[in-house]
Amino acid sequence: MSESTAGPATEAEETATRLYTGHRELLFSVVYNMLGSVADTEDVLQETWLSLAGRLSRAPLEEIDNPRAYLVRIAVNHALARQSAISRRRETYVGPWLPEPLVAAAPGQPGPDAGDAADASLRSESVSLALLVVLESLSPLERAVFVLHEVFGYAHTEIAEVLDRSPAAVRQLAHRARAHVQARRPRFAAHPRVRREATRRFVEAALGGDVGALMEILAPDVTLWTDGGGKVRPAALRPVHGREQVSRMIASFGRRRAPENLEIQYRHVNGDPSAVVFADDSPYAVMVMDLTPEGDRVSDIYLVTNPEKLTRVRQEGRRP
Repeated sequence: MSESTAGPATEAEETATRLYTGHRELLFSVVYNMLGSVADTEDVLQETWLSLAGRLSRAPLEEIDNPRAYLVRIAVNHALARQSAISRRRETYVGPWLPEPLVAAAPGQPGPDAGDAADASLRSESVSLALLVVLESLSPLERAVFVLHEVFGYAHTEIAEVLDRSPAAVRQLAHRARAHVQARRPRFAAHPRVRREATRRFVEAALGGDVGALMEILAPDVTLWTDGGGKVRPAALRPVHGREQVSRMIASFGRRRAPENLEIQYRHVNGDPSAVVFADDSPYAVMVMDLTPEGDRVSDIYLVTNPEKLTRVRQEGRRP
């Protein structure tokens, strides 16, 4: 991806591109975890490169003591500035909004291109889709502090410099964010093998329209989130709560509404074993399941069917 405008690159642009490219994977991961949208993240990264190129055209590189810290600061602040526009867009969004899923390559398939920061982020700091949903309820500053401290290990003093706040203010933001996240999502992670098996059982029961099997798999207080963006079905305008309602809605779709020629690929989505559904070779849905602390029931189901959020999903492993 070339960040420069048309015409011969200036020395400042070449230097900016070199520094930016060396840190792009980190910048993508930080900003994506703050925004939950690949398109917005790419826009913020473009703004970050432009800011760096402009800075280098006015002053020599030697005046930037720590290019990595400087780039993170620019990217984080551009992401914060973009939050108001994102919030306005969400106000008119049809139905629940879910983060754009990051889907890794299928097992045994070639890895992502080295230049693709979205895929590369899956090799580094992946925040689960379920946690990203919880982070949506934080204020933009709380989310920035949580991502930098809890995910990337930045010290409070470093974050204070990034956000131009006092260390005491950052510690307070971190405390509020951590308490909120722990209340909504206790620290628990099911073993990948357990999650894979639960995902397979759920998909088989769902596509088979088997209400009885779904009732056994789902927790009593399960919640189904369906993000179709008002463009496709199935999609509920609000999250669906309760085992009976969720199982009947999913089974009804499996029996009567599922398109023909479905193919299920079990892939990692935001780091977790999940299911990706293709219909006639095109991405149709991404299904991510969250489990109870015991690991024996599905507590949350995140179903992304909005085509705009599936444009990056590639079908792999098909024979010609």
